[in-house]
Amino acid sequence: MTAEEIGKFAEIFVGFGVKKIRLTGGEPLLRKDFAAIARLLAAFPVEISITTNGMLLDRNIELLQGLGIKHLNFSLDTLKESRFLEMTRRTGFHKTMENFHLAIKEQFQLKINCVLMKGENDDEIIDFIRLTKDLPISVRFIEFMPFDGNKWNKSKLVSEAEILSQVELEFGKTNLIALPDEKNLTARKFKIEGFQGEFGIISSVTNPFCGTCNRIRLTANGRIKNCLFSNLETDLLKVMREGGNVEELILESIYHKKAVRAGMDSLEKLSDPELHSQNRSMIAIGG
Repeated sequence: MTAEEIGKFAEIFVGFGVKKIRLTGGEPLLRKDFAAIARLLAAFPVEISITTNGMLLDRNIELLQGLGIKHLNFSLDTLKESRFLEMTRRTGFHKTMENFHLAIKEQFQLKINCVLMKGENDDEIIDFIRLTKDLPISVRFIEFMPFDGNKWNKSKLVSEAEILSQVELEFGKTNLIALPDEKNLTARKFKIEGFQGEFGIISSVTNPFCGTCNRIRLTANGRIKNCLFSNLETDLLKVMREGGNVEELILESIYHKKAVRAGMDSLEKLSDPELHSQNRSMIAIGG
């Protein structure tokens, strides 16, 4: 999509009542026309947030502040430099952490997105939560989800129950405070008594929030996905460029949203490669 096409889609979705737009990826700050996209979206009466790996944040802070964009989701799966290279397949750990602290200093509302995988980074759960002691941030642990190419299997899954068990063991059950659920939650939120920040668990696999989900995703190449688990996509961009009825296709996609995880309502179905292997990888989804 061009910047102008993203703006046209945003106008349509805002007309349907959308109140929040998140730019995600891949890495949205890599786009050469990111500034144009941000300015177009900031003109709408919605909350704008950005999911970023943080590498280019310092170059864009003045732009974001000038547009009133204050919500950042920081993708960070490890706090260890040696593991960072292994997990991200790139250098830049120190730059990432510098920009993480810069975002806090500049008073962005900051969330850390951490995808947990057993045997890879689940030994850092407590380290991430300790960040919330003195920092006004939210750490969100995300259960490992199946996508094309990520070799998903349930043995790598770190469940909500396992996370909370570690937390209770470290901090004590009485110090673990469950926070009120939001109306359309994705994360069940908690905090440790006396800590500034909080943490949440996005348990899409073991304890899904499908019943209250109000999210919809438009991919970077203009396709609508009514569920992140679904491999079904509708090409809105082609229809828009041909002058067709985009609004009708959006409604049709939403009306056909399955009740639970694109129809994968059990771990057995979720573990079936035939059902999830055609769902392209997160980095290829974008949106």
